[in-house]
Amino acid sequence: MNAEFLPALLSIIVINLVVSGDNAVVIGMAAHRLPPQQRRLAILFGGGAAIVLRVVLTSVATLLLTLPFLKDIGGVLLVAIAFKLLKEEEEDAEGVKVAVTLRGAITTILIADFIMSLDNILAVAAAAHGNIPLLLFGLVFSMAVVMVGGALAASLINRYWWLVYLGSGIIAFVGSEMILEDPLLEHAMAMTPQIEAVIAAIVTVATLALAHYVHRHRPARRKALARQPEQ
Repeated sequence: MNAEFLPALLSIIVINLVVSGDNAVVIGMAAHRLPPQQRRLAILFGGGAAIVLRVVLTSVATLLLTLPFLKDIGGVLLVAIAFKLLKEEEEDAEGVKVAVTLRGAITTILIADFIMSLDNILAVAAAAHGNIPLLLFGLVFSMAVVMVGGALAASLINRYWWLVYLGSGIIAFVGSEMILEDPLLEHAMAMTPQIEAVIAAIVTVATLALAHYVHRHRPARRKALARQPEQ
């Protein structure tokens, strides 16, 4: 074991603990409404498939991050996922039976993990300094963190309903930041990190408010109007 191995190992562990939280939130949001057995399967298969995906992405992460508008597209997709997940929760709160399937949960997990993992993989690859065993450890450890965190998030979301909004907000915020951090957009619009954070927060609040209005307030208003006697 050389002198650089332990610092690199610690760096990879810290990086994964810091950057994998949002991925765990996505897994928890996507799987929490499944029956317990299917929830475990969604986390297991979704996380396992994501490991394979991350191994593939590691070899092309640097190239992918240079593609124009990739982060913009990924960010928009994440905001759309936040909107969709909140739609299911709002409809369920109104007593509408929403079908949540194992396949749908795994698909959501894979799409979101693909989008959110590009920067994470590049950070782990940089910390590994070309050491393949360290890089593989980082990939496996990151998915262990995500799967355990996802199971915990799913359990907490089932217990505390307001975490649904927090989880969707985190996903929307990450998506908004990705949009603003796209290289082409950064060159066109020079913004400080503080301004980017404010814009991302505004987009997040707007996404949550629009989802609440579209999926609960507007249908409830239509039902109330339909029950009113005709003049």
